[in-house]
Amino acid sequence: MTLALRQPMTLPEFLAWEERQELRHEFDGFQPVAMTGGTVAHAIIQRNLAISIGGRLRGKPCAFYGSDLKVVTARTSRYPDGTVSCTKAASDSMTVPEPVVIFEVLSRSTASTDHITKNREYASITSVQRYVMLEQERIGATVFSRSEAGWKGDVLADDAILVMPEIGIEVPLLELYEGLDLSGSNDETPEDVPAR
Repeated sequence: MTLALRQPMTLPEFLAWEERQELRHEFDGFQPVAMTGGTVAHAIIQRNLAISIGGRLRGKPCAFYGSDLKVVTARTSRYPDGTVSCTKAASDSMTVPEPVVIFEVLSRSTASTDHITKNREYASITSVQRYVMLEQERIGATVFSRSEAGWKGDVLADDAILVMPEIGIEVPLLELYEGLDLSGSNDETPEDVPAR
């Protein structure tokens, strides 16, 4: 849901405004966008991110943060589904300092924003080395990473290993979907659907 405003806000105006709100909002560079609820699949993938990524980073200099903390760009403010930073954050901070890896779980309603708009925003943050977009309806990911050749994307299939050398860990993609039943509810053909 997007809030209707008479004139665009600036990022500092938004950040001051959001502090007074009960609900979380992202800022798209012009206006607040209210955060809506997700699906069970989304929640399971988020949980698995915290367990798999966070667990592998225990005792290391980098830390995994969930969707309660925002990532601020030059013009926008976002709440990714997961973020890794190797910069120590103050315990009362509401923003991830110098994010290195950002995770978004795709949904039908946000996929184009995640693929295009947020991709550009996250690429503009010099500390971000990798942006991982996880499919929700099937096992798969689109991963953008920073290299000498620029900001390049790869598509990972279900048997792939998500390699993140910038934080020193690797995770089998299947692990991020553990406990999720993807047994083809979207693959039904008309003859497979029972008559009502």
